Amino acid sequence: MSAQASSDRVDHVDRVVAQWRDERPGLDVTSMEIFGRLARLAKHCEKARAEALSPFGFKEGEFDVLATLRRAGKPYELSPTQLYRSLMITSGAITNRLMRLEQAGFVERVPNPHDGRGLAVRLTPDGLALIDRAVAVHVETQDLLLGGLARDERAALAALLKTALLALPGEALAPDDGTG
Repeated sequence: MSAQASSDRVDHVDRVVAQWRDERPGLDVTSMEIFGRLARLAKHCEKARAEALSPFGFKEGEFDVLATLRRAGKPYELSPTQLYRSLMITSGAITNRLMRLEQAGFVERVPNPHDGRGLAVRLTPDGLALIDRAVAVHVETQDLLLGGLARDERAALAALLKTALLALPGEALAPDDGTG
């Protein structure tokens, strides 16, 4: 569905914004339209993600750990510090996730080739096979959620969201440190 076709339809945010425009005609509520829709879309995304990934049996955050290792490229390993920085979680949270994934046979701890004193976390062949199947389902689910947008509209939306994010403090990345 194109932007033109959807502009004729009304959603919940339209109603909220119309009420604000009635009550406060001089107030520009465009940002409310954007963030209201982003919030509603995020809820749909989280629900769809949970439903799509539930057959894989992931507990909270395990998909993200495996996906981070997978996108790091061969040999699919990172240090625990690189993992928790990339995932923006605490070191305690990554420890618990890694223990569960190691017990399930999806990751293993190996000597860190860059730090002889430490360990790295590596995907096992079973972990690699699992995350490859799960990522395919995850991307398919995201594509379904964006089914109302044409390819060029998706590209434009991605570019606009990137511009908005990069305008915020702390969002622009330093040169790649290997964590992705």
